[in-house]
Amino acid sequence: MYKTLQYRENSAIATVQLNRPQKKNSLNAEMRREMERLFHDLARNTAIRAVIITGSDEIFSAGADIGEIEGTAGAEAAYQHAREFQILFDQVESLPQPVIAAVSGYALGGGCELALAADFRIASDSARFGLPEIKIGAFPGGGGTQRLARLIGVAKAKEMILTGDPITAQEALAVGLVMKVTAKEKLFAEATLFADKLAALPRLALQASKMLINRAHDLDLGTGLEFEARTFASIADSHDLAEGTKAFLEKRKPNFTGD
Repeated sequence: MYKTLQYRENSAIATVQLNRPQKKNSLNAEMRREMERLFHDLARNTAIRAVIITGSDEIFSAGADIGEIEGTAGAEAAYQHAREFQILFDQVESLPQPVIAAVSGYALGGGCELALAADFRIASDSARFGLPEIKIGAFPGGGGTQRLARLIGVAKAKEMILTGDPITAQEALAVGLVMKVTAKEKLFAEATLFADKLAALPRLALQASKMLINRAHDLDLGTGLEFEARTFASIADSHDLAEGTKAFLEKRKPNFTGD
């Protein structure tokens, strides 16, 4: 079905594995098109409650395919190339399901930007995160200058982007880039365990919470609070809210259905 991806479903968990080992999982045009189509389908699949994006044990993704960049001549072509990456990563960020990037080995350039677009990042102890574009006379144009600073703060983002030097998994944990570091052989199990936890939660409330948090930095506080209240009203009649409230009062485990 896919030439550059391996896709599988296990109950309510979808796993998207980058699969261009001969090219270090670089995100060429074919892979970007396949990812775009897959994420479009996932966004409409209410049976999938959480998504894991991963690479291989040795490399998550080396980023953009340098051969494609070399062939990007002129300002307009460069603009369109950057926008393709930005739109794809926006698609990841706006998926209704929570997205976990399970990162082992190097996540560089566009590979790092893909991980930044996920809601959560879990890293193996071999992981390295970097935005090395400055070293070829460029800068991260797939959202890196925007998402990284929002995630870890301006000073550390400048250090990573202006030097182009990668950081280790433990450094990434210390600055809040990843939520957990684990042994390489345990990475996927840890990501799946966390995905299972998220998948068991009420779908509509989870989806609404993700959307509101993502929109928070675009809105002033008053507008954000009004939007939050209106969104809360939109799930007021949901089965899961009624069931969760009833289960709490009855001191039992709720039976969420996603409705």
